[in-house]
Amino acid sequence: MSLEEPLKFAYWVPNVSGGLVTSDIEQRTDWGYEYNRDLAVLAENSGFEYALSQVRYTASYGAAYQHESTGFSLALLLATQRLKVIAAVHPGLWHPGVLAKFIASADVISGGRAAVNVVSGWFKGEFTGLGEPWLEHDERYRRSEEFIRVLRELWTNDHAEFRGDFYRIHDFDIKPKPVAAPHPEIFQGGNSTAARKLAGSVSDWYFSNGKDFDGFSEQVSEVQGYAASHGRTVRFGLNGFVIARSSESEARAVLREIVAKANVEAVEGFRSAVAQAGKSTSDSKGMWADSGFEDLVQYNDGFRTKLIGTPEQIADRAIEYKKRGANLLLLGFLHYLEDVEHFGKEVLPVIRAKEQDLARGAATPEPLGV
Repeated sequence: MSLEEPLKFAYWVPNVSGGLVTSDIEQRTDWGYEYNRDLAVLAENSGFEYALSQVRYTASYGAAYQHESTGFSLALLLATQRLKVIAAVHPGLWHPGVLAKFIASADVISGGRAAVNVVSGWFKGEFTGLGEPWLEHDERYRRSEEFIRVLRELWTNDHAEFRGDFYRIHDFDIKPKPVAAPHPEIFQGGNSTAARKLAGSVSDWYFSNGKDFDGFSEQVSEVQGYAASHGRTVRFGLNGFVIARSSESEARAVLREIVAKANVEAVEGFRSAVAQAGKSTSDSKGMWADSGFEDLVQYNDGFRTKLIGTPEQIADRAIEYKKRGANLLLLGFLHYLEDVEHFGKEVLPVIRAKEQDLARGAATPEPLGV
């Protein structure tokens, strides 16, 4: 990415109960609509450009209640003016033609602010519980590639055609077309080789679970290589859990309390459910393949990104991730209303100041001979 381009920020929408950590620590966060409506307005006024609505269909692993992601995303779009809202969706539980129609309407209604995050599926019990077939790992990503190609075809072509192993579209036209050009943004996560190849071939954005510097750099390099082989470029988002306090010791004390009060039964249940995600790949690069108990207390490895400390320390790490290819940071918080506001007032200005320094440095060539 260009070092002159500002980092973008997204937040995980807490549309499922239990907050963003599977812990019995106090979390002043609510999964209901009124809370989330106020949060969305606060977030867009605090410098956030995106929000990602989670997808869970059944009570599980610390999330006893959940709002459906696409309907909830539309509600948040109607409550805001600038925020782009990304709805997480599962191929296999949606037909791409039906989803394309829904997102097109949401995009028109919101003035071009709807997006999707295509989740290839980790929770077998949701599929089997609904009586739907469960595909093994690489087959799910093959289906996701076709799913994304159908979305793009329907959003951009008046006589859509597609013939694949999972979906068939013939001379199909949806109107109105989306407002966003060339189409609503398509996000996609995953960690496996299949996920990385999928991003390189069809996705606009690749979401990474929480990673240290080297782990993130390795993902960026590989996905960029796959994208280049298709004559494409991909943008990168990175998950992180923010604990910003006036001192590093205070922030780390909060982290220790989160882990100490972890809901062991829920974390272990989640770990058991996702174990197949990493182990079912030939190279063991799948999601959560090397995640330990403490990592899974924040269920997308958000602690690994280490956005924990003072505003200055968090800003330094954000800038380093930007230098390594991050275009967006996807953030979770303990107490959303308070922490999002604090991030906007105390952390984001430090990041923006450091970005200006970085851009000036990039624009100033080194003297000859150095």
